[in-house]
Amino acid sequence: MAILVAYDGSEPAQKAVEHAFTTYPDEEIVLLRVIEAADGSTGAGIMAAQEWLRDREEEVSTELPEEIAAIISDPDRDFRTETAVGKPAREVVRFAEDNDIDHVIIGSHGRSGLSRILLGSVAETIVRRSPVPVTVMR
Repeated sequence: MAILVAYDGSEPAQKAVEHAFTTYPDEEIVLLRVIEAADGSTGAGIMAAQEWLRDREEEVSTELPEEIAAIISDPDRDFRTETAVGKPAREVVRFAEDNDIDHVIIGSHGRSGLSRILLGSVAETIVRRSPVPVTVMR
């Protein structure tokens, strides 16, 4: 079984990581960081983002494990990190579809009312479009 956790460093995302490692101690955990591409990005803009992403891979590969070890109780627990460029909801769903993910865990900032209408809800979009069950952490 593979568990996908959408991770952006926020408090709700940290709760999602903690839940994943606690609830699924023997399963493969995949942490996905999505670098958001702006609407209307040109090919050059996407290429620049991909170049930046390649430059950050080494930095992330050392920083992220330390960050996650501070969240989980077992610092020796294995997990895999992945990155994607695009709209967060779309990339999380695409990753789940393309990588035999069995469950998605995401954090939600819990916006409501006008701010949710204006900003949209990444969590809600993932819940509606995901091909697998989704747990939303607040």
